[in-house]
Amino acid sequence: MRLQDIAQVIRSKNAGPRKLTLDVMFADDADYRRVASSGALNASRIATLYGLEAQDVAVIEYPLGRAIKITMPRRLTSGDPGDRDVYGAQQHTPLLGIEL
Repeated sequence: MRLQDIAQVIRSKNAGPRKLTLDVMFADDADYRRVASSGALNASRIATLYGLEAQDVAVIEYPLGRAIKITMPRRLTSGDPGDRDVYGAQQHTPLLGIEL
């Protein structure tokens, strides 16, 4: 099963001009616990997907909200020349195929 098959929402957005946040939200507690306990969304794996160092990635679990938030630096500051996603809204795609 892939993350996109179990998550209700997978999205990305800027967290300021130099950081990106990825949000993964679940419809129920069971789905949240399944993913959170799987270890599939860990800093090392996310860093590999995005070409970053693991120490630059924070994975924050919110059990009450049935959500996992991931923050990381953007490769380019939002709006810099060459930035093709000023809002950071198209950066969640690598998460979709993560196997659980």
